[in-house]
Amino acid sequence: MDVSNEGGSVKVYIASDHAGFADKQLLVKELMDEYDVVDLGPEEFAAQDDYPVYAQKVASSVAANNGSFGILLCRSGEGMQIAANKVDGARAALVWNTHLARETRADNDSNIVVLPTGEIDFAMMIDISREFLLTKFSEAERHQRRIEEVSKIEQGKELS
Repeated sequence: MDVSNEGGSVKVYIASDHAGFADKQLLVKELMDEYDVVDLGPEEFAAQDDYPVYAQKVASSVAANNGSFGILLCRSGEGMQIAANKVDGARAALVWNTHLARETRADNDSNIVVLPTGEIDFAMMIDISREFLLTKFSEAERHQRRIEEVSKIEQGKELS
């Protein structure tokens, strides 16, 4: 898969809960000149919002649009990652440094990065997002095989 961004062609869906709202607003502005960024919410701060709503919006959009990516932000990122991974075709990874961003793209063909806003600063969020979006899947046979095994688990099949 070519993840180059000639003319803003790579679509990036982004959302947060209340804990990631301020950073999401800034990250959208930071990435909008490089990518086709689609902000899936929330539109305004709501202290009582629920992260699964936003995880599902991003994960469903990414799964439905081949070659697109997602970014989710919340305080710990754990719940967001769990919720996003319930959507068939979503491969969300909780990432807190650029090494993991590179590794999850290259090895797992992850299509959603989850940023723990309570654990990393905004500069790191930018670095992680860019590293994630620029890294290509290695297409190594062993990694492809493992992704196919995960798909079988999603389908309820036993692995041997």
